[in-house]
Amino acid sequence: MTRRRTGWAWVLATFFGTGFMRPGPGTWGSAAGLLLWLAVAHWAHPSPIPLAAGTAIAALIAVLAGIPASGIVAREAGTDDPQFVVLDEVAGQWIALIAATTRPWSWLLAFLLFRVFDILKPSPARQFDRMHSGFGIMMDDVAAGMYALILVWLVRVFSTGWRF
Repeated sequence: MTRRRTGWAWVLATFFGTGFMRPGPGTWGSAAGLLLWLAVAHWAHPSPIPLAAGTAIAALIAVLAGIPASGIVAREAGTDDPQFVVLDEVAGQWIALIAATTRPWSWLLAFLLFRVFDILKPSPARQFDRMHSGFGIMMDDVAAGMYALILVWLVRVFSTGWRF
């Protein structure tokens, strides 16, 4: 007997199938989020404040859509936190990118810091990871994204003398 799948939830939670890529679906999800961010930044040529605002809005939408989508997919897959759910990595990566610029050192730093924090899961990310719900699936990566955002912002501030 085939389990019923809620199509929209699977499409979003796997970020259009990115979550099925191997090895390391979380890294693929983060990379997909970064590539989409780079494409929009290249195409739109936004100044720093609109880029940061647009990134924050995109991350918020991903989180709000990801909570129910990842919860549905986890329930339908019969596991607490399926590895193929990567919308949480996309959202966390976008949060880290809020403080980044289009300079390669900046977005690469945001990418690397987010991956490190996502893997290490310092508190409270670790507590969110144990929640076994759509909220928990999303929020551990939101926390990792926030840690990376703060560090990217600090590096920007101290490397540019407060110029953005």
